[in-house]
Amino acid sequence: MFGKMFDIMGKLEDAKKNVEEARKRLDNVYIDAEAGNGMVKVTVTGNRKLKSLSIADEAMQDKEMLEDYLSIALNKALDEAGKMQEEELKRAATDALPNIPGLDGLI
Repeated sequence: MFGKMFDIMGKLEDAKKNVEEARKRLDNVYIDAEAGNGMVKVTVTGNRKLKSLSIADEAMQDKEMLEDYLSIALNKALDEAGKMQEEELKRAATDALPNIPGLDGLI
């Protein structure tokens, strides 16, 4: 009984390490998005951190349009990064864990 418990504890530690490694990898994954036919371009990391922002001069003329384009571009990039992050972290956690029924619904 204790052997299985220690085995599971070891696997949990492995899963934790895998998740941390996945987070580090996601810092080096970049997602680009744009709005307004390229008037606003953003790049975020796989961990949903803004890496770069580019705004065309024409977009600076209309504040409301600029706000809309920024929202659109950022939401596109952050949505994609969020999906990627969720998949990567789930994979990292479950790779190290034994197949326990119902566990996949918790991760």
